[in-house]
Amino acid sequence: MHLNKQEAEQNKQAIIDDIKEGKVFIYPTDTIYGIGCDATNEEAVKRIRDLKQSYDQAFSIIPPSKQWILDNCKMNPTVQEWINKLPGSYTLILNLTTDTGVAESLLQGRKTIGIRIPAHWFTEIAQESGVPIISTSVNIHGQPFLTDLSNLPEDFAVDFTINEGPKSGKPSTVVDLTQEQPKITER
Repeated sequence: MHLNKQEAEQNKQAIIDDIKEGKVFIYPTDTIYGIGCDATNEEAVKRIRDLKQSYDQAFSIIPPSKQWILDNCKMNPTVQEWINKLPGSYTLILNLTTDTGVAESLLQGRKTIGIRIPAHWFTEIAQESGVPIISTSVNIHGQPFLTDLSNLPEDFAVDFTINEGPKSGKPSTVVDLTQEQPKITER
């Protein structure tokens, strides 16, 4: 199924139902296209790993709310300052305080998680799903990220796509907040 923005907004509940059923999908963000699924669904996360041919890289999530971040991640004034900048084109790497319930293969044994809240209309759908959503670029690991779905390889099989035309962004800036001093990486 291929949807444009208007169709996605008109079919919002069906998209949310598909997310909760474990569907893997491609969606637009404020920067580039992302590939996602319910981050608590182990099978769906493994499908994304297979599509991306990425088996040891940690994936980021769009959390269902900022409260989810507060409930599951270590807080300090610097972390809170960065959370206040969201939504935006940042991926915040945070230390976890709890077992978040996300798929084990998402974290790859790490006690940290990447948090991304795009400044984009799709974020509302993601958050209304009530579950964390994988947020990683559409590409095979090590290959260029996708900014135009007309270039999507045929063997990159997902359950549905939301297409809003070519994107002109670059991946989000990574802000590692797991140490005392933030480490910022432009991609």
